[in-house]
Amino acid sequence: MNEANPFKTADALRPKSKFRPLAVNQVEVGGFFGPHVDVIATTTAKLLFDRCIEARMLEQVDPDVPNPGIVIPFDHGNTVTTQMFWDSDFGKSIETAAYALYRRRDAELEARVDAVIDAYGRLQAEDGYLNSWYQRIQPGQRWTNLRDRHELYNAGHLIEGAIAYYHATGKRKFLDIMCRYADCIDRTFGRGDGRKRGYPGHPELELALVKLGRVTGEQPYLDLAKYFIDERGQAPLYFEVEAEARGETPDDFHFGTLEYCQAHKPVRAQREVVGHAVRAAYLYAGMADVATEFSDDSLDPALEALWAHLTEKNLYATGGFGPSKANEGLTFDYDLPNQTAYAETCAAVALVFWSSRMLGREPDARFADVMERALYNGALSGISRDGTRFFYDNPLESYGAHHRWRWHRCPCCPPNISRLVASIGTYFYGVAEDELALHLYCENTAEIDMAGARVALRQETQYPRDGQITVTLTPETPVEFTLSLRVPGWAKGFAVSVNGETLAASPEKGYLRIRRQWSAGDTVKLDLAMEAEMLYANPKVAPDQGRTAILRGPLVYCVEETDNNAPLNAYVVKDGASIRVADIDDLPETVGLAIEAIAESQPDDALYVTTPPRRAPVTLKAIPYYLWDNRAPGEMLVWLRREA
Repeated sequence: MNEANPFKTADALRPKSKFRPLAVNQVEVGGFFGPHVDVIATTTAKLLFDRCIEARMLEQVDPDVPNPGIVIPFDHGNTVTTQMFWDSDFGKSIETAAYALYRRRDAELEARVDAVIDAYGRLQAEDGYLNSWYQRIQPGQRWTNLRDRHELYNAGHLIEGAIAYYHATGKRKFLDIMCRYADCIDRTFGRGDGRKRGYPGHPELELALVKLGRVTGEQPYLDLAKYFIDERGQAPLYFEVEAEARGETPDDFHFGTLEYCQAHKPVRAQREVVGHAVRAAYLYAGMADVATEFSDDSLDPALEALWAHLTEKNLYATGGFGPSKANEGLTFDYDLPNQTAYAETCAAVALVFWSSRMLGREPDARFADVMERALYNGALSGISRDGTRFFYDNPLESYGAHHRWRWHRCPCCPPNISRLVASIGTYFYGVAEDELALHLYCENTAEIDMAGARVALRQETQYPRDGQITVTLTPETPVEFTLSLRVPGWAKGFAVSVNGETLAASPEKGYLRIRRQWSAGDTVKLDLAMEAEMLYANPKVAPDQGRTAILRGPLVYCVEETDNNAPLNAYVVKDGASIRVADIDDLPETVGLAIEAIAESQPDDALYVTTPPRRAPVTLKAIPYYLWDNRAPGEMLVWLRREA
């Protein structure tokens, strides 16, 4: 690729009927997510750099300082150390900082990012290769273990960081560095010409390459993403060939089967979500991106089957998935324990990515509803209110010993949830040639090119406090296009009007599609009926038998000991019990719930008695799940005991 060529615009790449997200610099976020973004901008972005440097990551990157050597011991039978993944942590931290800088200019933070970028520039090899582990700690071993050592995964996160930094600051140095590395990867992998037939052990690079293709206008980056998708799982299995070249056998693989990294069969033949949860969702997100970019319908049967398998048999009510700590992933259908749920924060973040990319070809509320559920619950729980502590795993029940980490030996989750929250505006909309889809509701302003005209859009709402949304459009000149508004699956009813005139519209795949010529000042109002309701699990989910969870709009609720006397499993909620909105004094930003319940108790502390427990009416206070463990420590419970 000719690096001297100026970048083409994203619009030049955009085929008709393909829905693309907005860039972070096209949306100004307020409302519910505004304060969360502000916390990232003022606190978390700096903290991530502090903790990365404290962990000695910059020492590994910068060739001008002494080599730190192996700081974190090898694990998995001397196969890997999480130190190999440090480039990915820096990449995500740079991406977070980029979004933070767009939100709130900070010369000190920008200088720190520039210093890290300069170090990567000094480290980069003449041929474009860039990986701090293989250049500083284990030189001479590049491309020898794609399965385990995250080499291409690291590249993906660095590329995404470079794109974000370019969008937020206009600076191209890091983007140019990563384009040279992407070119190096492109020369190394592919079919024919002596190239390696490999692909990422941990998918992620596929997503980055699609973003890179869109921002640069360079088709080879998109082609490389498609190659990685198409080649995965093809015979002979590359990871087995690679292992033999290292003097190992496939049986030496710590996780036993290539299902762990979704490389056991070609992607178009895969029908069940298996293995490591984050790897799985990143792969499926990449498949959806490729399906969109190349109008590749051959990926649809696999994507639809995988989606159904996850959402119908393996998804927590909170939008988390992957119940097992052993493989950080899937086990068997309906295995959804609560207290021991792994449900890694990164998995919920990855599900947001996958869901959003499933919307690439048309608005469909099946995908947007899951994106919203995962975002507000399984992902957002991963970061504390003050932006300083993080959950790696997200159980749905706790006896008081589970708390957020300051950092983690494998610190993938802190920058991952941070970059998602800081870039949340990019998930609100999908933009095609003549259709604008509103996937998520939150107060914001946006500048959008629609059907050849610039359109200013303002969304006013207190969502998810209530379901009232007002959208005001101000095109530069009158322009005709379709405005599509999602009606969430949880909404029991809705009303929609344009300029005060009620429309008798019916959702199509969960979206109200309004086509008209829009003029400056046109206003659309959508009112979604938002009521608290009870959720019941399939009886095959054994831990949830005889239990109910409480939902209101996109939010899953839980009860905490700080609001209710322990033990929380002593409470029983009757079907149809009264649930009303209630204030939570020390959480003024949220909508709490008051639930009429029954408290069971025994007259003494005997372990067993022959008389039934006493019962008394009580009112439980419930808070949104994402807010738990932000106050006094204690028990937490999502699935409450119930009776008919």
